[in-house]
Amino acid sequence: MTIRRGLSLDAASIGAVHVTAWRSAYPGILPADYLADLSVARQAQHYDRAIRAGVGVYVAVSGMPERVVGFCSADRSRRPALGEGEIETLYVLDDFRDQGIGRGLVARAAQYLLGLGVGSVFVWVLRDNPARWFYERMGARIVAEEAIRVAGAELVQTAYRWDDVPALTLR
Repeated sequence: MTIRRGLSLDAASIGAVHVTAWRSAYPGILPADYLADLSVARQAQHYDRAIRAGVGVYVAVSGMPERVVGFCSADRSRRPALGEGEIETLYVLDDFRDQGIGRGLVARAAQYLLGLGVGSVFVWVLRDNPARWFYERMGARIVAEEAIRVAGAELVQTAYRWDDVPALTLR
């Protein structure tokens, strides 16, 4: 398994992981028709733009030829009151979970954010996301909750924060 900076040529694979992960994690949380209509092509365009803009996008790749099995993205915070940096996305395919890939991706994102001079990092997680324990086990603490609307569904998201970014790079 290798974790490296995402490239534009990875955008379609990143989009596919995003869609697959949402369809796996959110049945019963998000409307079924919304999950069915998720578009790999739209997600690929989104991540291609992010990569070209210099956002810290990292991919976990396996095998030869390389296959993207997980990714994360991080940048300066969109909500500075919650933390100076933000992990915007973190997804790993089900067959590759519990192998340290998520921790490795978070560590690489933290290295990127540390390079930007960020002293604290947060991530939003849907409260009903079955994988939210991951952030708790990595030492993040809850700093906020708020209601959001996704595809007509009223949901609650939780913000988890780390205050020691150098320690997060060692995970």
